[in-house]
Amino acid sequence: MSPLLMGGLVGALFGASLLVVVRRLPFLRRPTADERISPYLRDLGGPEAFVGVVNSGSPFHAILRLFGPSLRSGAQRLERLLGGANSIRRRLARAGVERTVEEFRIEQLLWGTVAFGGALVVSVVALSLGTGNPIGMLVFCSLLGVLGVLARDTYLTSQVRRRERRLLVELPTVAELLALSVAAGEGPAGALDRVARSCRGELADELKRVLAETRAGETLVRALDGLADRTGLLALSRFADGLAVALERGTPLADVLRAQAGDIREAGRRELIESGARREVAMMVPVIFLVLPVTIAFAFYPGAVGIRLIAG
Repeated sequence: MSPLLMGGLVGALFGASLLVVVRRLPFLRRPTADERISPYLRDLGGPEAFVGVVNSGSPFHAILRLFGPSLRSGAQRLERLLGGANSIRRRLARAGVERTVEEFRIEQLLWGTVAFGGALVVSVVALSLGTGNPIGMLVFCSLLGVLGVLARDTYLTSQVRRRERRLLVELPTVAELLALSVAAGEGPAGALDRVARSCRGELADELKRVLAETRAGETLVRALDGLADRTGLLALSRFADGLAVALERGTPLADVLRAQAGDIREAGRRELIESGARREVAMMVPVIFLVLPVTIAFAFYPGAVGIRLIAG
């Protein structure tokens, strides 16, 4: 790397650091209305970002407390740029992630910063070896930073899908256990409590949340409706609606639960058959592009060698 380029990079880094320090000076930073009144409403306000989620004795907690205002400011700017807070809130609930939208935006910001930092290290090493140009490396770093921000959103979507698959797998068993409990003489709330205490998994946790809402004064029907809205799964919505209708209209609950368990298992079989049909098409790709060329090569290579020997 030439001395001129090295001096430019060092000067840019020093200027950016000086700008960050100057902008954080108290007499240049005007506090917001939330910052002015939050000390007087601390018991009523929401928790700070990641406080209680990260262990207070870890160094990461100290870093978050130190850079908390900058992280929250960056998260607010990222929210204004990307938007979609309602969609993020729904997906966080469907994934079972105990995060607020602000905490999720901070995670996106951290993912983007880590990706940008890794790309910056690679760029500095490449420039020190004399390969590449600064403009291209700057574009590369910015692109990886954006991809890091988007990767956290993609990972949240994959978390939602994995949790939904677990819920669908657990639902028929839970429905059968509820039907057995109701047929044995348990009431609806007692059956839910027994199954929630006996089972382990995502659906058992959701049933525990439903029971907690009923103990807090919510009716069982409304708590089940909240379960259907929170998960967003069609099969689970039908399960909750069937329970609610059976409780409201006096339908035999055990028969309803057994019928729903059978319907869910039949839907799972249909989905498995459809998935197998799609996999058949995907399995043709290695057959056509890997196995078939090797077979053709083994079939024609001896003949080609023999023709070459005869011609020679």
